[in-house]
Amino acid sequence: QVQLTESGGGLVQPGGSLRLSCVGSGFTFSARLMSWHRERPGEEREFVARVNTRQEQYYASPVKGRFTISRDNDKNTVYLQMDDLKPEDTAIYFCKASGGENWGQGIQVTVSS
Repeated sequence: QVQLTESGGGLVQPGGSLRLSCVGSGFTFSARLMSWHRERPGEEREFVARVNTRQEQYYASPVKGRFTISRDNDKNTVYLQMDDLKPEDTAIYFCKASGGENWGQGIQVTVSS
């Protein structure tokens, strides 16, 4: 059974940084494309970033240049380094593994002064 567990969220001031982690289990982590998505208040879930099995990265326009996705297959973990955070980045962040509707439970990130 696929399990994904996010951590690292919290409250940060505008311009600050956070690093989210997502640990996967129950599947061959290294064989899956991993991605991050978010739900901003009152909006639908949206794509944020993805990293494929060859470590190639792709970002949504609003976060490009500020967020960095990476993966450590030895630790079955995907990361999202978020720098220069803005209030509009406030959302619940979810990680996802390819191959089905494999989602984590989500973690809150709040950017506010």
